[in-house]
Amino acid sequence: MTHTVTFDPTARSACFRIAGDLDYGHTDDLLTAVSDLLADAGTVRDIHLDFADLTFCDSVGLSALLQVHRQTSSAGARLHLDNRPAHLERILQLTGVLDHLTADPAPASEPEETEIG
Repeated sequence: MTHTVTFDPTARSACFRIAGDLDYGHTDDLLTAVSDLLADAGTVRDIHLDFADLTFCDSVGLSALLQVHRQTSSAGARLHLDNRPAHLERILQLTGVLDHLTADPAPASEPEETEIG
């Protein structure tokens, strides 16, 4: 798997173009790149993963997508899965994670006030 990253600081968004196989042995670079971008780029609102050139995705690739979602959600960013090929769409639908991966990040919860006394 290879990826290229484009970051637009004005729009506070980044696009990772994923090419090749997203499988065992090919996910660490993506996870590190997303983590580094979120740490270095300040407040990123949107992370786009462009899968136009994705050729294969297995369970390890799916796990990596869930980890990317965890990273983006923790940073308050929204994850977009763009140009999904049919084979990726099928995996996401069969496993039931498509809506989870593309949901808006949950706002930080405020502590509840309780009355004493």
